[in-house]
Amino acid sequence: MRRVAVVGAGAAGSLTAVQLMRQAERAGRSVGIWLIDPSEHTGPGVAYGTPDPRHLLNVPAARMSAFPDDPGHFLRWLADRHPHAAPGDFAPRREYGRYLTEVVERTTEACRHTRLHRVRDRVVAARERSSGPVLRLAGGGELRVDAAVLALGNPAPAQDWAGTQLKESGRFVADPWAPGALDALADEEDVLLVGTGLTMVDLAVALARPDRVLNAVSRHGLLPQEHLPDAAPPAEPPDLDGAHGLDALRRGVRRHLAASRRTRGDWRPGMDGLRPVTAALWQQLSAADRRRFLKEDLRTWEVHRHRIAPATAATLRELRASGRLRIGAGEVVRAVPCDDAVTVALSDGRRLRVGAVVNCTGARTDLRRTDDPLVRCVLERGYARTGPADLGFDTSGDGRLVPAAGATAARLWTIGAARRGNLLETTAVPEIRAQAAEVAGSVLKALTGRRASGPTDRYGQRLSTTPEAAELYDRAAALLSARPETVRERRAARRGEDALPSLSAARHSLQRDSTDYLLSLEMRLSRWR
Repeated sequence: MRRVAVVGAGAAGSLTAVQLMRQAERAGRSVGIWLIDPSEHTGPGVAYGTPDPRHLLNVPAARMSAFPDDPGHFLRWLADRHPHAAPGDFAPRREYGRYLTEVVERTTEACRHTRLHRVRDRVVAARERSSGPVLRLAGGGELRVDAAVLALGNPAPAQDWAGTQLKESGRFVADPWAPGALDALADEEDVLLVGTGLTMVDLAVALARPDRVLNAVSRHGLLPQEHLPDAAPPAEPPDLDGAHGLDALRRGVRRHLAASRRTRGDWRPGMDGLRPVTAALWQQLSAADRRRFLKEDLRTWEVHRHRIAPATAATLRELRASGRLRIGAGEVVRAVPCDDAVTVALSDGRRLRVGAVVNCTGARTDLRRTDDPLVRCVLERGYARTGPADLGFDTSGDGRLVPAAGATAARLWTIGAARRGNLLETTAVPEIRAQAAEVAGSVLKALTGRRASGPTDRYGQRLSTTPEAAELYDRAAALLSARPETVRERRAARRGEDALPSLSAARHSLQRDSTDYLLSLEMRLSRWR
């Protein structure tokens, strides 16, 4: 059985695992997939894990299918639960998180040749061996696999702008999506939101109170544009060529959007028409022009490209009209916490006194500055190098990590935000689902013709035994993990009595070198005894 690990169980990782199962099943191939993430849930991740029903999808339901070859899949799922759901609806994000969870569960149940193992732990390091990657877990132990896909999601937001005093105070929220991060905010205190993008929009909706003023600042002070209630189909992609330089590309895009306004009545169909050609245009630009784009054009591009639901935009207008949300262009010059507030000086000369400062600046894009031990490991060992314009990892066309100069390529792939340097637009579901299918196909193709591995236990460790005995062992281990037994049952199990006949049978079936794994399992379960 081939063994593949997917590191990360958010949307990108879950859809990759689903595609691996589906494609292996269609080919009749025996594949074990280890989906590794410390989160209790499978599918939602940070993006779709919010419990707030006011946090809506930023894409209409008709375009949110998990499968590139079945565009109506999510809409049908949604309509089964909400009969009045329409293609243009912007559903709550928590509903989409439930959808992703169910997609994983149903795919797993339907597979005969593939098996999904859910490991709730964090991968902190990787090393490449002739047999494939070896992943080290934070909880101890290692997983040996034939290939691994890093679906790490967005890195933590940067905090460079916040001074030491502010960061060490209890009035700074470094990552608003961390569990419980906003619980300590008093309802009556004003708040400063640093950043005016999609994260700020979500926080403004969630933190609005009758007696609270939300101040939001960013260098440009630009808010995401809104979708139209009745969206028109995308315009035909224009004939553009990034190789002619950034200035010529800008002129071509502006002409295309102006034509969309003339012929379609709005710029949005023209903007949506750029989606299929964005990656190619980005790749055609020179390295210098890519960096110019990031400095001069990125924010304007993002607020038009990544739009918000009409209902969300209406909420923001209401908050601004009432004075409870104030948007400005500026940067934090100084933030001094005191006993009951933070005094903030902004670059536009304003002084604010707020109860808390919340970081809404978005994900850090230069992975060399991340605190993630796995990312640091693969960069330091040369398994990967930074992507173009220092965005994410450098990858080949199928998502495989490009090694550092002189290093050997590891059997490591990546998906989602980590591919931004090569693709620019790589975090929305329409892009993620296509990448998941492509990466899964590439991984399975790379494993074709390699010598099949022996049977493994549920932790990916090789067993020198028969497949039947390994299967029996896995069932026994699952039984132990499912629930803590009563004291009487545990004592009987230790005496070798019949309280757990499956485990007893597995002990006799496994060969001697498997005994260490059973003892290891018993040690992990000792907290129940």
